[in-house]
Parts: sequence; C-alpha cells; structure tokens
Amino acid sequence: MERITISLDAELAAEFDRLIAERGYRNRSEAVRDLLRAQLEEARQKRGETTNCVANLSYVYNHHERDLAERLTSLQHGQHDLTLATLHAHLDHDNCLESVLLRGPTAAVRSFADALIAERGVRHGQLNLIDVEVDAGRAHGHGYRPAGSGHGHVHLKPKT
Repeated sequence: MERITISLDAELAAEFDRLIAERGYRNRSEAVRDLLRAQLEEARQKRGETTNCVANLSYVYNHHERDLAERLTSLQHGQHDLTLATLHAHLDHDNCLESVLLRGPTAAVRSFADALIAERGVRHGQLNLIDVEVDAGRAHGHGYRPAGSGHGHVHLKPKT
C-alpha cells in the first residue's frame, strides 16, 4: 500500500465529506480509491484498451410493441456465448425492465448492447461495462469442469 497526500480547499473537502457520508464510506481513502478506479476504467475504455469485460445491460421496453419481446430474446439467443443471465421485471401493465449480464470480448459486448438498445421500442438502454483480465488455466479442485476437459475453469478478474 502506498500513501499519498493531497491538499483540498475547505469547500471542496466539505463537499467531498458530504459525498462520503451519503455513499456510506468509512473514510476518505476508500472513497478516493473508488473514484480513482472509476476514472482509470473510463480512461482505459476511451483509449480502447479493454479487451475482455463483464457487463450489465439494462433497458425498459413496452411488451405490447409488435414482436419486440421475441426480437429481444432472439438477439440474446444469437449471442448466447456473451449472455450469462437475464432478469425480467414487470414495471406496470405495459412496461418491462430487463437486465442482461454479459461477458466476453469488449467489442462484441458493446456491439451486442448497441444492437439491442437500437431495437425499435427499447427505451432507457444503459450498459455498465467492467474491464477484466481472463485467467483460463485454473484447476484447484472446485467449480464446474466439463468431463474430460483436462483443464480448470475461467477466472475473470476486474482490473484495479
């Protein structure tokens, strides 16, 4: 662990302390670490340095929209290698909220999310993407391993 010292004017420090309290951080260091991680992640994504990711794609749609539910399901099945799970919630008599957990190559995940959000009738689409390192050679006695695979399962480690 490295220590750094920063200087803030009183007004900025007070505003930061309010943010810390609102979000439930125990101290300034935890809050600063999270802010730095978020900014570093954003910078990596802007530079195109993210190769693999995990992501959450959330959107709202009207399930009465002609064939929309079927089109969305078809898109997900077409990218079954990226789609881990889908949570579906009914908001009212017409609108549904779906949240799709994704993993895979960042470019493919972004392309899939863009295509789904662009479907006519989808509203409020939002992708939350987290860059990960893939460690594919794990074999340590637990977790799912296909019979006869001879290797372990994949670990997806979020980048710091």
